[in-house]
Amino acid sequence: MGISIAIDGPAGAGKSTIAKKLAKKMNYIYVDTGAMYRAIALYVIRKDITSDKVDEIKEVLDEISISIEYKDDTQIVYLNGENVNDYIRTEKVSIMTSDIATIPAVREKLIDLQRKLAKESNVIMDGRDIGTYVLKDANVKIYMTASSRTRAIRRYKEYIEKGIECDIDTVEQDIIKRDHQDMNRDVAPLKKANDAIELDTSNMNIDEVVASIEEICKENI
Repeated sequence: MGISIAIDGPAGAGKSTIAKKLAKKMNYIYVDTGAMYRAIALYVIRKDITSDKVDEIKEVLDEISISIEYKDDTQIVYLNGENVNDYIRTEKVSIMTSDIATIPAVREKLIDLQRKLAKESNVIMDGRDIGTYVLKDANVKIYMTASSRTRAIRRYKEYIEKGIECDIDTVEQDIIKRDHQDMNRDVAPLKKANDAIELDTSNMNIDEVVASIEEICKENI
């Protein structure tokens, strides 16, 4: 039985950055749920199924097996035993991923796979409903948050580094809007699990956040 750490929180809280660093430090597997969606999209493309053929997509889901492992600090995504890292980042796969991500059966398939991974390995998983829905029995649940302004500043810096021009006030408004959508969606809305530990990272740097969560894990695992 694997040990699982669930990290939830709103957009821009730094969940993925922290989860990846924590996984490396603790020698756990970071479960990249986005890459898993991409692997399914790749399989659908290879089957020559278009995104509007929802029934056909549902029919092939049972043929798909996805696993994740790390070698030399690199995440490798396996689709039915094949390393598909070189194939899941294309524009065609990106478009298909966006289309199939709205299909409930695809989501349920991935949740089953994610739960299976958590049973077999020590994992860290981040998202918006990991502790409340995907891994309800996670050994440690963290709810990472920060003020909307702090999250906007972080996003703003990311955009500037990538050469994307933006206005920080607009970025903050987008984050506030995303929060509202995530917290009020019908399926698995964003909320803090009753047994989650809330961590406000507004005044913390990355290393401090990683160290804090690592300490929480030591105390609770």
